[in-house]
Amino acid sequence: MLDCLKTIQIAISNGDEQAFAKLYQQFHKRLWSFCKSIIRSSESAEEIVEDVFVKLWCNRANLVNIEDLTVYLYVAVKNRALNTLSKKAQELVTSPFDFLEIELDGNVTPYDVLINAEMVGCMRKAIDELPPRCKMIFKLIREDGLKYKEVADILNISVNTIDAQMAIAVKRICLALKIPKPQLVFVPQKKS
Repeated sequence: MLDCLKTIQIAISNGDEQAFAKLYQQFHKRLWSFCKSIIRSSESAEEIVEDVFVKLWCNRANLVNIEDLTVYLYVAVKNRALNTLSKKAQELVTSPFDFLEIELDGNVTPYDVLINAEMVGCMRKAIDELPPRCKMIFKLIREDGLKYKEVADILNISVNTIDAQMAIAVKRICLALKIPKPQLVFVPQKKS
């Protein structure tokens, strides 16, 4: 598959629209799903993925310089999604509270909402503080749903390294969230 992608990269860099359409068909749904899991909005995920592909086409002459197109596409989508979330968060922080629409479930108290937001914030912080390679592996597996073998192939490392990095990630996240060790049950993904 890597040789096929390299051929597509070369064709796209030479302006081949059919090769670009093939790349789009191959990755669009996976990237959209990955992006949607980050930003929780189908429409925004669609816009972000489209923007990434438009930028890729506009900069197609440099496409041959990209070593791993799969990783490049995922990282580009992730970065654009995180930038979108950052802008939305900034808007919420700076906008007046008079225009906020608050919908609470009858059983959910403001304290519950605060604790949940705090927990998500702590988890995001713990993930962001992972070593770069460990963080990338964790996000590709947990957020994108890729298999250990797929990530190993993408990053050109062994499945055992993936397994070890996931164990480190889960341990550090649990420590950051103050989850007691007896409750921690880590079931590694099948390595097939």
